[in-house]
Amino acid sequence: MRSVYSIFKLEENRTTVLREVLAGITTFSTMSYIVFVQPAVLSSAGMDFGSVMVATCIASAVATLMMGLLANYPIALAPAMGHNFFFTFTVVLAMGVPWETALGAVFISGTLFIVLAFFGLRERLINSVPEPLKHGIAIGIGLLIALVGLEWAGIVVSSPGTYIGLGNLKSTPVLVSLFGLAVISILMALKVKTAILWGIAATLLAGVPAGIVEFEGVVSLPPSLEPTLFKLDITGALSMGLVSVVFVFFFLDLFDTVGTLIGIGEEGKFIKDGTLPRARQAFLSDAVGTVTGSLLGTSTVTSYIESAAGVGAGGRTGLANMVIAGLFVGALFFSPIVRMIGGGYEVEGAGVLYPVIAPALIVVGSLMFKGATRIRWEDPTECIPAFLTLLTIPVTFSITEGISFGFISYSVLKLVTGRAREAPLLIHVFSVLFVLRYLFLMG
Repeated sequence: MRSVYSIFKLEENRTTVLREVLAGITTFSTMSYIVFVQPAVLSSAGMDFGSVMVATCIASAVATLMMGLLANYPIALAPAMGHNFFFTFTVVLAMGVPWETALGAVFISGTLFIVLAFFGLRERLINSVPEPLKHGIAIGIGLLIALVGLEWAGIVVSSPGTYIGLGNLKSTPVLVSLFGLAVISILMALKVKTAILWGIAATLLAGVPAGIVEFEGVVSLPPSLEPTLFKLDITGALSMGLVSVVFVFFFLDLFDTVGTLIGIGEEGKFIKDGTLPRARQAFLSDAVGTVTGSLLGTSTVTSYIESAAGVGAGGRTGLANMVIAGLFVGALFFSPIVRMIGGGYEVEGAGVLYPVIAPALIVVGSLMFKGATRIRWEDPTECIPAFLTLLTIPVTFSITEGISFGFISYSVLKLVTGRAREAPLLIHVFSVLFVLRYLFLMG
């Protein structure tokens, strides 16, 4: 019988069981908010809150397990933020499509992903992305993570005229987040491998007497899955001619996944000689997660950028995913504890803050900025696309838009300088598709 060390190649990846377990706990701690955010968003479309929560946990566990076993990467999967808003507010509420039919469209897009996984198109795309764009994507995701962390901490808030500004640094949740940020930073400076995890724990403990974390119990029975289980309407999605909806689901999932895999691949040094080993298995896990989620009753499942927190804590193999998947299943029975860690704290005038996990996101964002030194800043055809990529991702809150700007600018600059062959053909092809998307699909 094969041991854990041989299955996940722990020695080859220079890691240990303890480190992978701690990395899994860290990643789950930073993404556990989706267990509560997802049902809140999809319930606006008329779906049952409790059922969506169960579907979210199970679909996330299945996809995360597959990623760990097939691709051996510490990259967790769950329903994508942004995709859930497109599902609810655009497809269901604005277009008037029943949520059952919208789930059918998600199923079709996931099925297309599975088919393409066997042809290797997606891994050829990720392996074709030029180095400056890979670094730009990784940095951009880091900036996005850090910006979300700053917002969830209440350190930055929306401000008329300048869009964002400095929050109230004297408020309790901000002070608790700053405390957590200081703990993590100090522990990292002291080279403590599990600094992020201990920082989250310290922030949680500080939040209880501060009154921003309320003890809500330990265990509870999971809600029923029946209201959404197998309620998807595939025939309806086909008969209503939702080609554009399926395409957008497909398009968003493709490039969010590509961007996340590149970003985390760079951070964890998984990318070798410009390529990501076992990319096909990683993409297949993503696709199966989406199909599973649509059958259970939740929107598109994709790789999570919060996995960078676990990578930053030392995670290097799929063993971390076994822990994450187990915690997703455990969340069904221990939802009060998960709510304490990933739950929000409402502040008048600032909205809902997440002060316990915000410090970890800020630190992870800083760690992903290292690739800036590897961009050829002296070459405008390389640095401008990289800069547009890393800037567009956080300011638009979209990995897809950052990739779009990067691809288009890289292709154009290489063409006008007579260096078109330096850009792989797939980059030129997708640049054209991105332009067509902006012309005919946006707005």
